[in-house]
Amino acid sequence: MLKKTTKSTKAPAKESENPKVESKLDELQNKRERKNVLMQGNEAVAYGALDAGVNFFAGYPITPSTEVAEILATELPKRGGVFIQMEDEIASICAIVGASLAGAKSLTATSGPGFSLMQEGIGFAKITETPCVVVNVQRLGPSTGMPTSPAQGDIMQAKWGSHGDSPAIVLYPDSVKESYELTIRAVNLSEKYRTCVILLLDEVLGHMREAVQLPDMANVRVISRIKPTVPPHWYKHYDENQKYLSPLASYGEGYRFHVTGLTHDALGFPTNKSTEAGEMMERLRKKISYNIRDLVQIESHMMEDAKIAIFTAGITSRAAKAAIAMARHEGIKVGLLRPLTIWPFPDDAVRKMLRNVETVIVPELNQGQLIHEVQRLIKEKSDGSLIPIQRVNGQLITPNDILRKIKEVS
Repeated sequence: MLKKTTKSTKAPAKESENPKVESKLDELQNKRERKNVLMQGNEAVAYGALDAGVNFFAGYPITPSTEVAEILATELPKRGGVFIQMEDEIASICAIVGASLAGAKSLTATSGPGFSLMQEGIGFAKITETPCVVVNVQRLGPSTGMPTSPAQGDIMQAKWGSHGDSPAIVLYPDSVKESYELTIRAVNLSEKYRTCVILLLDEVLGHMREAVQLPDMANVRVISRIKPTVPPHWYKHYDENQKYLSPLASYGEGYRFHVTGLTHDALGFPTNKSTEAGEMMERLRKKISYNIRDLVQIESHMMEDAKIAIFTAGITSRAAKAAIAMARHEGIKVGLLRPLTIWPFPDDAVRKMLRNVETVIVPELNQGQLIHEVQRLIKEKSDGSLIPIQRVNGQLITPNDILRKIKEVS
């Protein structure tokens, strides 16, 4: 793994009469911080953000994501960062976009109603190609719904919530450890691809506690945005290249550029020319579609000989794994496919892995969102081969719920 290359945000050390003793104390402190620790999913998100170099948070408290804000409100000022509690979620998304344009690594956290309010700002971040991360700890809706109950109803909104065609990068962990890891990955991908990346969590994952071995920072790969190397008068804010990744200057660095939510040219200035509008939209699409292999992560669990596949994401995949263990004990050949990257959807990997199975079961805490994506990929299979398990009453899908369905189709 590459070493972290971003500038440290630690406060300067105080002068000491015995630097060796102070150095040893720092070393012991780092070891203590990196041992096996018990933490919440939301806590893991907060510390993942800090380890990824996030130095600006703007947000508004909302259950069940508030712990992310609470922790960063305490920790960011200690490390030279900035925390601002905004008046609402619209202001929050605008603040993190502005901070990012000024050079900060920025993040906000919210839940369903706040995520809805952020959609126009998310679209603005995408069209202006501004790196930032939105954490959405999902709860049951619509509207205020059940703030402390789990749901997976924002999967489609995470992709299509913002108006217009704007490709999405959306990550979805299933454990506290993955909440830490995928937060770092979300920040890295936002910086690399100059876009707003969304991290979806489930309410129960945000609040559950698990033992997590935090990695040594020497083994944590941290990516920062590409900076321009050309003279200021050559700089194009939306430059073209083969990988559709372009350098990003920050306000105050001497580079002149224009930022607007209007369709714009390579310098950022508004345009109504169809050729320039088409080029802009193609760039937004291709920097995602041309880098699918870098973006997509998918877990395959006991799929080598499976005749039944369970396709699910987030917290529901843990129930699926328990059901698979019970079914395998009874001689039923069943496996799991779990996307860690929900969007872009892992079409090729899913199509290939489901090629030899007879039945696919899709458990999800909504009225059917993931199942339509799977159906699109296995439409050549006979009717009855795609089985939904859907729940929207605030309760989790249990291993026994899934096991019963496995036995029905086996």
